Amino acid sequence: MAELVFFSGTMNCGKSTLALQTAYNHEQRGLRGLIFSRSDRAGQGRLSSRIGLEAEAIEVHEETDFWREVAKERMAGHRVDFLICDEVQFYAPHQVEQLARIVDDIGIDVYGFGITTDFLTRLFPGSARMIELADRVEVLQVTALCWCGRRATHNARTVAGAMVTEGEQVVIGDVDSAEVGYEVLCRYHYSHKMTAAVAHATISQPSLNEQ
Repeated sequence: MAELVFFSGTMNCGKSTLALQTAYNHEQRGLRGLIFSRSDRAGQGRLSSRIGLEAEAIEVHEETDFWREVAKERMAGHRVDFLICDEVQFYAPHQVEQLARIVDDIGIDVYGFGITTDFLTRLFPGSARMIELADRVEVLQVTALCWCGRRATHNARTVAGAMVTEGEQVVIGDVDSAEVGYEVLCRYHYSHKMTAAVAHATISQPSLNEQ
């Protein structure tokens, strides 16, 4: 039977890489699917991973209707055996409900990939709805690491290397951005707002005994 599966984790844990690998594995079996993404780092209509893999994708917008997208493909005579949906955290809850309906009413496997919580450790609406509806929720086994070496569990938003705790829930950035960026931290360093840049600056400051 078809399934709605949600693969979740922090940034840097290989979600987009797995999404691309999943599409490739299915295509090698002679299956045909649709790849969706939203606000990918590579730009509109792309699904990319930080290790250099990339593929074309259908860009998801507020008005995107997944049911209609699948129906359009099928009416054109194209098979649709599976859906790859990356950056699910940015989808609206009703769009996730459309994905569940596609699984149940058409029998198409849907694989969703996304970050669970935002920079304030609050659930993204799209991710929350996926958790509520998914047949399976898989936490990725590739461990993202905090700068200290511990397992990273939180996505921190940074401005010029310093962690910020105010602002809109969705602000597009990446881990290597010089302005608005993101950094994965362990819970301890997230709670202490200790990013790699802040830690480095603290360590680099001379102590009073050295002055």
